[in-house]
This record gives sequence, C-alpha cells and structure tokens, in this order.
Amino acid sequence: MKIFYKTRATATGGRSGRTALDDGSLALDLATPGSGKTGANPEQLFAAGYAACFMGALKFVAGQSKVSLPADAAIDAEVDIGPIPHGFGIAVRMKIALPGMDRAAAQKLVDAAHGVCPYSNATRGNIQVELTLV
Repeated sequence: MKIFYKTRATATGGRSGRTALDDGSLALDLATPGSGKTGANPEQLFAAGYAACFMGALKFVAGQSKVSLPADAAIDAEVDIGPIPHGFGIAVRMKIALPGMDRAAAQKLVDAAHGVCPYSNATRGNIQVELTLV
C-alpha cells in the first residue's frame, strides 16, 4: 500500500480517559456508556468515522462515474457492541439517504462505495455491516 496520509491519536485511561490527535485538532474526554460521565466512547467515534469515510467513498465513486450526489445526501451510522465467545464484538448498520436519485443508480453507488471505503475494507469479513438505502 502506498501511504498518502497518516495520523496519530493517543488515548489514556481507557474508556473513561481521554483521547487526542497529535495535531491538536481534536481532543475528547471519554466515558463508558451508562457511567453518567460526560464524554464520547469508542463506538460513537467509530460510527462517526465510518459514516464520514463512507460518504467520502460515495463521493469518490460518484465522481468516477460522472454522477452527482444530492446535496442533502446523508448517512446515519449505528454501532453496537456486545459479547462474543472470546471477548466483545461490534456490528454496524448504516442508513444511506440519496434523496432524488434513481434507486437502482443509488444502489449501484452504495455497492461501489462499499468496495472502496477503507472502513468497509478493514471490517469486511470481521464484523457484520448492514447497508440500507433509504
């Protein structure tokens, strides 16, 4: 793989600690779900990252196909965490809205984006990912 971008984040204190990017553009307090503490959790960060990355992949494949995405295109990502036989696992559900697009053309873009999205490639075969065109 030819690397064209690299980033780094540091986390301290685990799920009830803090995380920050090395460039100073983002720093967050972390909180375990249900703890009552204010802060984000890794599943929220994963949902936000995957949704943004998938939108980027949609824009990429649309550009390659010379298709315009609707200005109000949106992705609602949900990430679940739960026990699996040897620890914990996650699952992802994304609802993809491409208002005004022909449904078959929109589905073709979603399928193509799933093929190029770095998060999709990283998770493929490892976790359940459900994509729904709404």
